Amino acid sequence: MRNIKMDFLKYTSLNIVAMLGVSLYILADTYFIAKALGATGLAALNFAIVIFMIMQGIGMMTGIGGAIDFGIRKAEGSGTQNESFMNAVLAGTVLSVLFLLAGTVFSEQISYFLGADEMTISPTMTYIATTSAFAPFFIFNSILLAFVRNDDNPSLPMAAMIISSFSNIILDYVFIFPLSMGIFGAAFATGLSPVISILVLTAHFRGKTSGFGFSRFSPDIRRMKRIMFLGMPSLVNELASSITLFTFNIVILKISGNVGVAAYGIIANAAIIATSLFSGLAQGMQPLVSECFGKYDAEGLKRLLRYGLMSSISIAAAVYSVVFFFSGEIVSAFNSQDNASLYMIAEYGIKIYFTGFVFAGINIVMASFFGSISYTAEAMMISVLRSCVILIPAVLLLSSAFQMTGVWISFIATEFIVTVYSYYKSGGMNNEKIYYRERILGSFSESEDRRDCV
Repeated sequence: MRNIKMDFLKYTSLNIVAMLGVSLYILADTYFIAKALGATGLAALNFAIVIFMIMQGIGMMTGIGGAIDFGIRKAEGSGTQNESFMNAVLAGTVLSVLFLLAGTVFSEQISYFLGADEMTISPTMTYIATTSAFAPFFIFNSILLAFVRNDDNPSLPMAAMIISSFSNIILDYVFIFPLSMGIFGAAFATGLSPVISILVLTAHFRGKTSGFGFSRFSPDIRRMKRIMFLGMPSLVNELASSITLFTFNIVILKISGNVGVAAYGIIANAAIIATSLFSGLAQGMQPLVSECFGKYDAEGLKRLLRYGLMSSISIAAAVYSVVFFFSGEIVSAFNSQDNASLYMIAEYGIKIYFTGFVFAGINIVMASFFGSISYTAEAMMISVLRSCVILIPAVLLLSSAFQMTGVWISFIATEFIVTVYSYYKSGGMNNEKIYYRERILGSFSESEDRRDCV
């Protein structure tokens, strides 16, 4: 009999630490590039990181979608869970090859589309082409992380992510400074990170009976569609971050030029750390939520959601306290050229922008929760509202009225409106319909046809 509270603390704490490690290596890229290349390098990284985030989203879609399918089938005792892994791997392989070709062949066109100009085009192209070349490793790593976590082994993904992240930080420094490889060195170090993580994760297949593994199988198009459908909220959630980044870059470029984009680069990379905490919380909950769903445990679902939302609000309060009291030190760490304009924009903006994480954290948890119980439409709607439907009009309207202040406020306004929507869809936490046993039973019958329609 599971102790839900203790399992929640175990899974979420391990995954938060792991995701924090991943965000630190992205932050290391930012720090070392800022030291080596200044505002131009920061702006280029901020353009290129959009593609990196989309690639991560594709990996999470196949990984988490497959893992949700795996976890539910495992809880049901259907004996077909390994098919979830093999079909996820096949889908991920096809998508990674497409991403690799697009990112390496069309890096110049993509860079210009993302906002790069003559000053930033070369480093932007280099970062996109180099990281895209490692697309198969990034995507397969995401699949392995999700499946190992759902196979009752949350400690190993944490170890893999931390080891690979700190390896990346060391390689970042070596490639950028002693070897003078510039932004290519940063991208190459980032590309090696999932390779290291995969090597660590292979330990899951040694010394214990694994619930999944490589085996001969017949590709199942319906299963792959289901996996991608279940994982779509994770992709859209990552797209929310990348579309936010892209939209803000374009708007800020018109208001404050490359210096403004570089200033936002500092805020955005600090935001990646904050987002990683909430994503770690949400991904840590996912195996437990899917298991409760597979076992028709409505009371367990309610408790997990309550723990998740309480944790989200606590994390948001802690993060904002750090940002508010140490905003100057955070900005100065990345302002290697002591650019006064950059400092002023970033230091003022970070205090406003991070207020929105009180609501953003709730939305990330809610989207993951809905996705984990196969309420995919609700999960996707939360992510779509965050990424474009509300965000884009908000940033365009508020920036035209209040310039840079409007840009920062638009993030808060968007996340607040989406939180209201999330609250409504959850029935205010008191409406039993979201946990209604008959609806759960109706969503998952033994019929494959009905299963595919979830």
